[in-house]
Amino acid sequence: MKKLLTLFTVSVSAIALSSCGPNVRSAHQDAAVGAALGAGLGAVIGNQSDHAGQGALLGAAAGTGLGYAVGRNKENTASGN
Repeated sequence: MKKLLTLFTVSVSAIALSSCGPNVRSAHQDAAVGAALGAGLGAVIGNQSDHAGQGALLGAAAGTGLGYAVGRNKENTASGN
């Protein structure tokens, strides 16, 4: 469990820091937020079936995709496309 917690913490930190800096697109920031939220929610749900690691990975993947889609939609709406 400690190994999983360490892996989760490192992963979330890397994702969060990757969306920092100048000229970062909204879609990338939203994808990072979605990945972090999805990983946390997936770990909680997966823990109920004793598969917290798998739940975190699936949640992060789903959250990244959903977050990126939301970010792209915001960009397209802002640019009038």
